[in-house]
Amino acid sequence: MIGVLNRNVNPADKIRLGREDYIQRGVILLAVAFLFVALLMPLSSMLVKSLENADGEFVGLSNFVTYFSNPVLFESVANSLQIALTSTFIVIVMAFLFAYGLTRTCMPGKKTLRALTLLPLFAPSLLPAISLIYLLGNQGIFKGVLFGESVYGPIGIVIGMCFWVFPHVLMIMVTALSNSDARLYEAARVMKASPMRTFFTVTLPSAKYGLISASFVAFTLVITDFGVPKVIGGEFNVLATDIYKQVVGQQNFQMGAVVSVVLLLPAVISFMADRIVQKKQVAMLSARAVPFVPEPNKLKDRMFFVICGLIVTAILLVIGMAFYASFITFWPYNTALTFNNYNFEEVGASWDFYFNSLEMAAWVAVIGTAVVFFNAYLVEKGRAFEPVRNLLHLMAMIPMAVPGMVLGLSYIFFFNEPGNPLNVVYATMAILVLNSVVHFYTVCHLTSVTALKQIDGEFESVSSSLKVPFYVTFWKVTLPVSLPAVLEISVYLFVNAMTTVSAVVFLYSTDTMLASISVMNMDEAGNTASAAAMAVMILLTCLTVKGVHWLLSQKLLTVTQGWRTR
Repeated sequence: MIGVLNRNVNPADKIRLGREDYIQRGVILLAVAFLFVALLMPLSSMLVKSLENADGEFVGLSNFVTYFSNPVLFESVANSLQIALTSTFIVIVMAFLFAYGLTRTCMPGKKTLRALTLLPLFAPSLLPAISLIYLLGNQGIFKGVLFGESVYGPIGIVIGMCFWVFPHVLMIMVTALSNSDARLYEAARVMKASPMRTFFTVTLPSAKYGLISASFVAFTLVITDFGVPKVIGGEFNVLATDIYKQVVGQQNFQMGAVVSVVLLLPAVISFMADRIVQKKQVAMLSARAVPFVPEPNKLKDRMFFVICGLIVTAILLVIGMAFYASFITFWPYNTALTFNNYNFEEVGASWDFYFNSLEMAAWVAVIGTAVVFFNAYLVEKGRAFEPVRNLLHLMAMIPMAVPGMVLGLSYIFFFNEPGNPLNVVYATMAILVLNSVVHFYTVCHLTSVTALKQIDGEFESVSSSLKVPFYVTFWKVTLPVSLPAVLEISVYLFVNAMTTVSAVVFLYSTDTMLASISVMNMDEAGNTASAAAMAVMILLTCLTVKGVHWLLSQKLLTVTQGWRTR
């Protein structure tokens, strides 16, 4: 019987199947090679540079000894940890209260309040810092609120960080508090447990993994950010500003590499700890679980509406101040409104910087979405080279643990090497696009993998049995079904490319100056109003793109995803 079956197999089919297998293996190897060249080799160059002196001679750990023996430099480590821990604690409390109000109460205006909390995602981290200067600075509207303390230092950094990090943490907390079993709360009521006891025995344990994950995310975002401490940090040095001063201010690339390695360590440790915690996470909802539906409680609903309203008011105040500042003639002596601040040529900037950002963000969205999603498809749906596919998945997780400034400095060491054949991309738009794609790779990869896991593997099995090449299945089946995730990834990449500062602060040239960098430069030169104007343009652009994305997705989903409504 077996012999009969073998005789019925067309030898041409064997050749075709083998050829497809080789194609898939080749594509997977190309994906691994891409991340190896664009991520691992630059990081390796930075590590090597930290062990060399100015002449390129190997000196071992002497640079690290020099760094840690300098009290001024070592103080930056303590300052960074202080800011990160303080900001993380405050933002976790705020996000938990807000998420609790959204998921566990019947307070009015939930959708509106939730939408308004997303606004900081579309603004560069420089924007809250600039607003705080007008609100709490030496000539600020509410400077008396600080009781004589200066906003230029840890206070301003913490406030700015809480504003910028809050929406990221809130998304995690809402997810953590959304999945609850109503039977547990019913049991607590039957046992006459007090609200406080119910909170500590039911609510908090069910959300503990979300709390831990959100804490690691907040800590990493704060300790690696450059924009806020650069604008409002004053003389309060942190690791991110130290890297900038060493590289740009003193041209000490070796010490910059050392500080980068030091900054890399807490980010990597935080990332690894988060992954370990996630592996220990267990399902909080069983198949028999009853979804929790909050019951009206006037006192509770009003209390959380006030809390959430105050947080949203603070967000709107910061953003509104940025808009107002962009039209002020000369603060605080001439508050007449003018459009002159948007004439960037008068302050040594240009609208070309804004259009450079648009171009860069568009390329990042198009190229990044295509590369990340297809690579995720190879990882999740590929049939060949399982060990290499696992390696590709592991490499895709690394960028999340690498701060933007560290990656940018690594690119200088690697792509600016005279003997590197890829040296041609240095100081071009291409290196900015490549850096941004790699920097934001992990989140997009995880989003893609999550979307692909929801598609039954039978599509690939049927395609294989019908001798349909995997790339045809990808183009005609997988991609249309995953269109919502693809659109979300593209917008995510565009917005982050428009707003990022740390990832590109070392890589721009005169011809590729970006809007986010010009905000920093204008503020540094004392042109704060013009800096606010450019930051507002970035915010409006990102909001516009998000609006277009929503309208486009509705149209495309109606055409391509009609099966979802049947």
